[in-house]
Amino acid sequence: MLNSTMAPVDDVVAWGESLDQLLECKTGQLVFEDFLRTEYSEENLLFWLACEDYRKTTSQTEITTAAKRIYTEFVQVDAPRQINIDCVIRESIRENLSQPWPNCFDRAQRLIYGLMENDCYPRFLKSEMYQALLEQAEQQ
Repeated sequence: MLNSTMAPVDDVVAWGESLDQLLECKTGQLVFEDFLRTEYSEENLLFWLACEDYRKTTSQTEITTAAKRIYTEFVQVDAPRQINIDCVIRESIRENLSQPWPNCFDRAQRLIYGLMENDCYPRFLKSEMYQALLEQAEQQ
């Protein structure tokens, strides 16, 4: 578990305000990933982060390479870190791999964000991991 000395008190408290606040902080991402790993669902965060990086890519060659990597790692059936999306979205992404565009993962990313926001994030806030960090932060 990460030590609260790695995150300012304000950051730890802010993580409890919204998933966006948590994801905007690099330490928050790491703590959330640690928590998701305990639930065997870190692929959701890793996919979301990969999509964020993908959207910032400007070179068409890099876009194509990154799209194929994301598809292979997270989207295709039996991918090593397969995310839970419906077959319509999965097929739409597959069809667009030959000529990917910067927002071709947006629907899947929004779906995964919703899963994290409504499912994983509330459990994270109740987790011993977050409560311990919050307690340490409040004692500083």
